[in-house]
Amino acid sequence: MLGEDEDISLIISDDEVKSVVRMGVHNVIHSFETDLSSLLLNLTHEVEAADNTIMRRVSDLEWMCNVLPKMDLMKIFVSNWIAISSKILVIIEDEKFEHVRWGLKVKLIEVTCKVFEAVSYGSVIVPAPSRVQLLKTWFPYIRKMKPLLDSKASEETNFAYKMDEDLCQAIEGAIVSLVLTLPSNDQAGILADWIGSREVGYPDLSEAFEVWSYRSKSAKRRLVEGLHGPSDEAISS
Repeated sequence: MLGEDEDISLIISDDEVKSVVRMGVHNVIHSFETDLSSLLLNLTHEVEAADNTIMRRVSDLEWMCNVLPKMDLMKIFVSNWIAISSKILVIIEDEKFEHVRWGLKVKLIEVTCKVFEAVSYGSVIVPAPSRVQLLKTWFPYIRKMKPLLDSKASEETNFAYKMDEDLCQAIEGAIVSLVLTLPSNDQAGILADWIGSREVGYPDLSEAFEVWSYRSKSAKRRLVEGLHGPSDEAISS
């Protein structure tokens, strides 16, 4: 109905509907967190049922990422996702899941990409500390998972889980834009970490680094000129 009904604008503008949706978003996300936590405790014979449940939860999250922007409620999802991201990664990076649940790992990256895009392109406005937290939480994980998934795909002919080209480009573009919205010191820290990493190939933050460098040099030049007046070099140029 939300995708096809011609009168959808009447529904999504209703305050009561929005109130119910806000509560629903919170409940679904935290149900997902609870179910994900329970994976660590499941017995062997419960694994299949638990997998089915958690993948249904992820499908719900994906669906919400498509619907909530139509209702101007994506900020609710983004705020909740940022709040539980660290917990999600603590669970999914547990040694119990080191060589399994690749499909879930890719889906988590896909959902996070939606969040990155919403924040980096301005459709959702969150405070700078939240943007920093979002990026610092997920950037190292994505940077680690991309080469790992590529390696698995090259080793196993039937390995079906990967970050396809569209997803990779979407994440890279969103991260570049997101980095450039951060305070300069936070940009510097993230870019320094990227430069120092062995896997600087993906995501490529060269554009963000160039913009940050230009802004930093311009800011330094303006500061010097403000303190001492225009330099001879600046006048001559």
